[in-house]
Amino acid sequence: MTDAAHTQPARTTRALVLGGGGLAGIAWEVGVLVGLTEGGVDLGLADRVVGTSAGSVVGALLTTGVDLAALHQEHRDGRGGDSSGPPAHLDMEKLGAELAAAMDGARDAGEMRARLGAWALAADTPPEAERRAVIDARLPVKEWPRADLRISAVDAETGELAVFTRDARVDLVDAVAASCAVPGVWPPMTAGRRRYVDGGVASIVHVARADDDGFEITGPADRVLVVAPLDPPAGGPFRSVSQEVEHRQEQHPETQAVAIIADEASVAAFGTNVLDPATMPGSAAAGYEQGRARAAEVAALWT
Repeated sequence: MTDAAHTQPARTTRALVLGGGGLAGIAWEVGVLVGLTEGGVDLGLADRVVGTSAGSVVGALLTTGVDLAALHQEHRDGRGGDSSGPPAHLDMEKLGAELAAAMDGARDAGEMRARLGAWALAADTPPEAERRAVIDARLPVKEWPRADLRISAVDAETGELAVFTRDARVDLVDAVAASCAVPGVWPPMTAGRRRYVDGGVASIVHVARADDDGFEITGPADRVLVVAPLDPPAGGPFRSVSQEVEHRQEQHPETQAVAIIADEASVAAFGTNVLDPATMPGSAAAGYEQGRARAAEVAALWT
């Protein structure tokens, strides 16, 4: 028998990338995933899950075995999100002005992110302990999953990107809290011995992290599914989701990728404040409809 006869075909590897988008984004992403699942997509086949901000919450819920269908129904019924106290407000105009100031004269993206982190460290925000308790309540399972979950955040002092995994010796709740620390709204969060701001400060989706070596994947993932509630405008300081996917495909043309980006109905459901729990029922319903509508396309990629 020849060596060729003993050769096993390479296993197809799959990565799921979940982007940021506040409470509206959490409800929308869960809705998309439930719609995909009901449409025949087995998300359990994912070898790696990459989560940024809202996506870190949904990634943790998915990989720790939380019943997403039940959670989706809670969102649609208005029983999800932060129900205590008034909703936080994400002032995109103010955040944009701070981002522009951070970019002015910065040598590179790292320096820009460090400047934004410095602003976040000085901002008047709730205490870290209060914010951590909110994130803790969102995660029924507090332990890192065996699955290859990767959570992005940005070091508030250095501007360097951090990607937390189960090997990082950082609590899962702390990693998610760091990834969700919107500058100027929530305090930079402590994970290990450093403080971090929202991973979206570097990229809203971090598509490239689908191809990092480690755990079950060596080399680029063969199939990548990107689910993104927010999409930076082309020509701004960050690549749009489509641009990130296109850039990745140029580097790895032998692989395949599909992106589900919030459509007009979903964006309308998000309203003007994605941190408002009142947006969750409509966002959940809109996400579910998009998931069901794209399920056949995604199943063809995924299987």
